[in-house]
Amino acid sequence: MKNKRNYLLVVLILCFVTLSSAQRRKAKGTVNIVNGFSIGGGITSFDILTDNFSTIEKDGWIVNMSATVEIPHKWFNVSYGMQLSENNIGIASKPLGLTLSDTSVDYKVFTAQVVFLWHIKLLSEYVTLDVGPMLQYNSDLEIKDDTYENAILDGYTTVTADNIKDINNFNVNGAVGITAGFSHLKVRAQYIYGFTNILGNLNNNDFSDNIDKKFKGNQSMLALTAMFSF
Repeated sequence: MKNKRNYLLVVLILCFVTLSSAQRRKAKGTVNIVNGFSIGGGITSFDILTDNFSTIEKDGWIVNMSATVEIPHKWFNVSYGMQLSENNIGIASKPLGLTLSDTSVDYKVFTAQVVFLWHIKLLSEYVTLDVGPMLQYNSDLEIKDDTYENAILDGYTTVTADNIKDINNFNVNGAVGITAGFSHLKVRAQYIYGFTNILGNLNNNDFSDNIDKKFKGNQSMLALTAMFSF
């Protein structure tokens, strides 16, 4: 898994460096379009909205890169980019071993998101409303502490923490947010919602529990980032 992540990161960096290095000539009578390149990072708060499990929202980290097309005489700009993040989530489980109280199993999930955004100018280019779609590849859920692999999840009699790791790896999301700042430094608050069922793969598993409803869940992620533009 670590090798796959490293290969993916190298390919993405090469792609965006190549794109950002491309030069556009200004044709006579056309609008002066300014291309920019940004990199940044920050924190995330990740959850899966579902009725199948009792989830606990957890913090993680995110890095991003994007190429921006600034159109001075229009009411919007556009950008396309990539976000890489490692997110965490807790799922409630029944008491384990000598523990008398309910506890939770902590998972982490790695995501890579291809993003296209429209930036609606609320206060010139200094404050924008950002909306757009994204395609996401994510890893399976990975239990952070292997001693919890056989923990029974809350609401079930035989479904263990290890049984639900195989989630959907490709998903489609929508993003909305606010970006504020100056030409070389901006901050962005962004909410990402998953349109596809990230738990859909679990419906292919043969659980011994008598489960009377299908597994369904939608990703919910809040990201707060600082970005440096060139």
